[in-house]
Amino acid sequence: MTTGRPLFRLIREIFTSYPAKVPAAVFMILFCAAINTLPSVFIQRVIALIEFSGPDASWPELSGKVAGLLSVLAGLYVLSLAGAVLVGQLGAEITQGVLFHLRRKMFARMQNLPLKFFDSNPHGDIMSRYTNDVDSIRQMVSQAVPQMLTSIITVIAVLCIMLYFSLWLTFVTLAGIVVMFTVTKKVGGRSARNFREQQRITGRLEGFAEEMITGQRVVKVFCREDESIEAFERLNSELFAEAEKANMRANTLGPILNNIGNILYVVTALAGGILILAEAPNVSISGLPMSVSVAIPFLNMTKQFAMNINHLSMHLNAIVHGLAGTGRIFALIDSGPEEDSGALTAHDSGGSVEFRHVDFGYNPDVQVLHDITLTAKPGQKTAIVGSTGAGKTTIANLIPRFYDVQAGEILYGGMIVKYFTKSSLRKKLGIVLQDTSLFTGTVMENIRYGNMSATDEECIEAAKLSGADEFIARLPEGYATFLAGGGANLSQGQRQLIAIARAAAANPEVMILDEATSSIDTRTEALVQRGMDALMRGRTVFVIAHRLSTVRNSDLILVMEHGRIIERGTHEELMLQRGRYYSLYTGAFELS
Repeated sequence: MTTGRPLFRLIREIFTSYPAKVPAAVFMILFCAAINTLPSVFIQRVIALIEFSGPDASWPELSGKVAGLLSVLAGLYVLSLAGAVLVGQLGAEITQGVLFHLRRKMFARMQNLPLKFFDSNPHGDIMSRYTNDVDSIRQMVSQAVPQMLTSIITVIAVLCIMLYFSLWLTFVTLAGIVVMFTVTKKVGGRSARNFREQQRITGRLEGFAEEMITGQRVVKVFCREDESIEAFERLNSELFAEAEKANMRANTLGPILNNIGNILYVVTALAGGILILAEAPNVSISGLPMSVSVAIPFLNMTKQFAMNINHLSMHLNAIVHGLAGTGRIFALIDSGPEEDSGALTAHDSGGSVEFRHVDFGYNPDVQVLHDITLTAKPGQKTAIVGSTGAGKTTIANLIPRFYDVQAGEILYGGMIVKYFTKSSLRKKLGIVLQDTSLFTGTVMENIRYGNMSATDEECIEAAKLSGADEFIARLPEGYATFLAGGGANLSQGQRQLIAIARAAAANPEVMILDEATSSIDTRTEALVQRGMDALMRGRTVFVIAHRLSTVRNSDLILVMEHGRIIERGTHEELMLQRGRYYSLYTGAFELS
C-alpha cells in the first residue's frame, strides 16, 4: 500500500468525523502562524523609525510611535496565545475522537473476519495495530500534522515578506533552501523505508512475545529457554537494525539542516552588508532602499525560514512513521469480511446433518477431505476417530461454516447450509473445543455467554449436566467468582467443564465436541458422560475424541485416514471387521 492512499483516507476520516471543528482548528493554526511572522515587519518599522528620524527628531514623539507599534505587536501575541490554547483543545478532541473511531472500525471489522485471517496472522501482530500503530497515528495527528502545517504557512508567509523587503537577499536565501530540500529528500526518503520496515518487524516481535507468554509452561517443560532467547534476539536484532537506521537518519537530518541554516544566516548577513556598503539599489515590492532597517529583520526572517524548513523535515519523519501505522490499520479495516451468501434463517428442524460427497482444502491446492459422505440424525451420537491430521477437526469446522466446501454439499435439517445465514445456523450449534476460551467476568457470565437470555437457574442446570456444578460450588464466591486472564485461576479441566456448560446453556440442536473431555480426569469424565447422555437426548451430537470410553457407546463411529472415511459402524460392528478401528482399540487405550 502506498503512503498516499492512507494519508488521504485518514484526512477524509478526520474531516468526516469533525466537519466543523477541523476547519476551525486549521483556521486557528493558519491565524497563529501568520501572526508569528509579523514581528519581522514590526522590527523593520521600529528600526526604520530610529534610522531615518534624524538628529532633530522629537524623542517623546518617536518613543510614542515605537510604543504604539510594540503595543500592537503585544496584542497580536495575546491573540496568538489564545489561538494556540484553542488549537490545543480542539486538537486533543479531534485526535482522540479519530483514534476512537479507528479502533471501533478495527474491532468491528475484526468480528466479521473469517477464521482464515486469524490463522494466517499472528495475534501479536494484530495487537500491535491496536497499540503501536494507533499510537503512531496519535503522534502524527496531534503533533506532527499541526506543527508541519504551521511550518508550511510560516515558510510561505516569511517568503512573501522577504520578497517584500529585498529580492536579492531572497535569492540568496532560496539558494540555501534548495540545498536543504535536496538533503531532506535523500535522507528522509531512506528513513521512510526504514520506518515502514520497523513497524512490520515490531508486529512480528510482539507476536513472538505473545506466543512465548502463552506457551511459557511448554517452554519450561522442554527446557527451551535458551532457544527462545535466541529466537527473540534474532527478531530484536532485526528491529534494532531497522530502527537504528530509521532514527539515525532522522536524527542526523536535524543537525545537518541546522548547520546549513547557520551557514545561510552568515551568507545572508555578508550579502546584506556588501549591498549596504556598495549602496547597491534594492529591488523589492516595498520599494525600500537597502539599509540596516531592511537587513536586520531580513536576517531574522532567514533564521525563521531555515528553522521551519528544519521543522518540516522532522515532522516529515513523524508523518512517515504515522502513515506506516495508518497503512497497517486500514489494511485490517479493508480485509475482506467473512462471506455469507445465505439468505434464509435456520429454524428448529431437529438438527439432522448430512455430508454429500464433500471435498475441502484450506489451501485450494492441498485437499484435506476427499468425498466425505455421512448422515447424523437427531438423538444420534456420531464419533469421529483417526490419526492426527486425518481431517476430524476439519469436519467439525465445516458444519458451522467456519469454512465452505469446495465440492459437494452439507445439509442441515434437509436443506443445504449455504442457503442459511451463518449467524442463524450457528445459533443452532453448540461447540466445545479442546482449547477452551473463557472471558473476563464471573463464572455465571461465562456460562451464559452462549445464550444471553438464559436464566441463572438454566445456567446452573447446564453446569450440573456438564459436571461443573460440583467444583463451582467450592469456589470462593460460587457462580459469582470472577475469572480473569482466561480463567488462569482454574485448572484446564475446570475451564473445559465451564466451556461444556456454556454450550449446554445455549440449548443447541447440534452439539460438536472436539476433544472436549481431553483435559478431564477419568472420574470427572464419567460424571460428564452421564450429563452428556442427558444433554444428548433429541440432539445431534458429534464427538471427536481419542479416549475409547467416549467413543465406544456412540451410535455411529467414523474412522478417518488421510481425509477419507475408511470405516463406519458401531463399536461392535467395527470390532468384527478387524480393520483399522480394531487395531487401534486392541493396540492402545487412546487413539492417536
